This record gives sequence, C-alpha cells and structure tokens, in this order.
Amino acid sequence: MITRRQIPMTPEGHRRLHEELKKLKAVDRPKNVADIEHARSLGDLSENAEYHAAKEKQGFIASRIAEIENKLAQAHIIDPSKMNHQKVVFGATVKISDINNGEEIQYQIVGADESDVRGGKISIESPIAKSLIGKEKGDTVKVSTPKGTKEFEILEIRFE
Repeated sequence: MITRRQIPMTPEGHRRLHEELKKLKAVDRPKNVADIEHARSLGDLSENAEYHAAKEKQGFIASRIAEIENKLAQAHIIDPSKMNHQKVVFGATVKISDINNGEEIQYQIVGADESDVRGGKISIESPIAKSLIGKEKGDTVKVSTPKGTKEFEILEIRFE
C-alpha cells in the first residue's frame, strides 16, 4: 500500500498556503481568464503575444493551484507553541553560536515552503537543520557548507 508522504508545516505556513490558494482562485485565475478573452478579441491568435503570454500564465496558475492543493492535502501541522522538548525538533527556535567567531544566530526549523533564511526560518531539509535535529542545549554540531565545515554550539531551544 502506498501512503502519501506527510509534509510538516507550522500553523502559520499552513495559513499562508491557504491564503495564496484563495488569491490564486479568487483573483489571479479570474483576471487571467479575462486577459485571455481580451487577447482573443484582438484577432489572429498565431501572432498574438498577449494571448500566448496569458495562456502561459494560465498554465502557471493551474500548476501552482495543484501544487498547493497537494501540499495542503499532505500537510502535517505541528504547532511549536504546544511543544516542550529538551531536544531540537521541527518547529523549535534554536539559538546557536559559531564556535570559530562567537557569532550568535537564531533559526526556527520549519517546512520547506516556509523557509526564509533572512527571516530566521530554515527548512527542516537544510543541512544545518538536519545537523541540529535531535540535539540538546550545550551540544555542538558540524555543518558542511560551500565555504567548508562550520561548528556550532546550541545555546538555547525554545518553542513559540
């Protein structure tokens, strides 16, 4: 029996995907249909750049709707605020210190669709998140980066 792979996400990530889906269906798709109709009214479709651009956008919108619906169907929502662990798990906010230079960085470990490194959110599939999962405060981890191996110490684990 084939089971679908669950996609972990926070309630915020789930809400954002729902909002994007709603906008695609209620705003973007109807506007695109109107754009296609307008382009058709301009005549010869074989050399109608507006028509071809609108049809291409229609394909993108349909593809993105299907992708989001699939992700939402497979979503496993994990609310970090209801968790209390001593170890780093999905949803944890982790403060780490670079062993070499003492720089402190804070990340929340989230689903792939929620990641935003500048916003302090890293994908559970990223090398640094993979190295942190299962570790405790005070542990050190090594992470391979394009600039070489870095070593970090876990200073704090929170669930917000």
